[in-house]
Amino acid sequence: MSHKRIPKRKAAIAAGGVVALGAAAILLPNANASQDGGSPGAAAPKTLRATDASDLASQLPGLLGDTFAGSYYDSGAKRLVVNVVNGDDNAVARVQKAGAKVREVANSLAALKTGAQTLKADATIPGTAWAVDPRTNKIIVTADSTVTGSAWNRLESTVEGLGTAKATLKKSAGTFKTFVSGGDAIFSQTEAGGVRCSLGFNVTAGDGTPAFLTAGHCGVAAAQWSDSQTGQPLATVDQATFPGAGDFSLVKYDDAATEAPSEVNVGNGQTVQITQAEEATVGTQVFRMGSTTGLNDGTVTGLDATVNFQSETDPSGVDTVTGLIQTDVCAEPGDSGGSLFTREGGAIGLTSGGSGDCTQGGETFFQPVTTALAATGATLGAGDQAGGGAGDQAGGAEQGGDEIGGDPGAGAVDPSASAGDDQSGAAMDAGADPGADPSADTGTGTGHHSSSGRRH
Repeated sequence: MSHKRIPKRKAAIAAGGVVALGAAAILLPNANASQDGGSPGAAAPKTLRATDASDLASQLPGLLGDTFAGSYYDSGAKRLVVNVVNGDDNAVARVQKAGAKVREVANSLAALKTGAQTLKADATIPGTAWAVDPRTNKIIVTADSTVTGSAWNRLESTVEGLGTAKATLKKSAGTFKTFVSGGDAIFSQTEAGGVRCSLGFNVTAGDGTPAFLTAGHCGVAAAQWSDSQTGQPLATVDQATFPGAGDFSLVKYDDAATEAPSEVNVGNGQTVQITQAEEATVGTQVFRMGSTTGLNDGTVTGLDATVNFQSETDPSGVDTVTGLIQTDVCAEPGDSGGSLFTREGGAIGLTSGGSGDCTQGGETFFQPVTTALAATGATLGAGDQAGGGAGDQAGGAEQGGDEIGGDPGAGAVDPSASAGDDQSGAAMDAGADPGADPSADTGTGTGHHSSSGRRH
């Protein structure tokens, strides 16, 4: 079983790390209402890998309660920065003891969520999106090129009503859409025509059978999927959510003997072993594998994003999706459903949609994998082949150290040697040796577990 794709590389390797071509720089906070906190003589914040920072960030809301106002990863200093409100000395001490850097801010998470509810009530307009950005301690509201005239006035008025200290409005040059049609693809035929989408991550369904996750709008579009444009169906949609509280589908392989390992093929025979499902953290470098644009990297820029896509079934309607991850990773039509993951092999998201392309840049939104797994009852990988489910894989990333996915497997090919070459023929259910470093090949190559399709 194989599915072909011919993606294009958009980034290149640099010694010791990745140079993202056209990617936005990671900006440290510069909000007037914020200041670095910390008690005199406190221990310096710990240096943390992104995975460790994500683990720590997930514990902080319960630890700090209402004083917690979000967190983000400072990739330059390799530190987790934690926002707290009200200058609570106890909260500051807890954060410092945990090894993070304290930053006192004006807006609580509750206040920002209230602002998001106001936007939902008064400005649910096709072509708009908003997400909380802990680096600025504000809601970042984005409007695409279709938001003009009275719609723009309505949006602008709503944002102004929230106040400049709480919300910022910006314009995107592109159009928000689901990124569908592409390369290392899964296919379906419907009465409306061909549908093409990307496989995100292989999983084990709750009943123990092999399956995969992909975008919800793909699962809504078609029930059966093949690994070739004219091939027989190999998998059938079991669950699909779109629009609403997410954009994800669980698709079960029709053959219960299908091998479905937890890995992402990043091109030229190299794969990255996926070890666990992780929550996204703002500021973390992430990699997206897509069938049109190949392997690209960027940064998480916002959480709990709401995106208002223009409805494809109702010209006057809107398809609103909530709970997404916002990034500056580029994507193009054909990248929908593809995998978003970290250097250490953490599964983060599934490509949903966005604005822009890999020439000019833009915003791309992702369905959190953790939410999709919880909703579908699935776990990452295929039983013992993947080392268990998502819930008991938390230690897997440690083996890789600072290398992506650990040491390259025997026979692995340096993907940077063929940067820019078109490739095809990756296997859907079995990849080459695991352990590839995606930073060595942010661009082209054959990939499995990430394809995209056109939604009709």
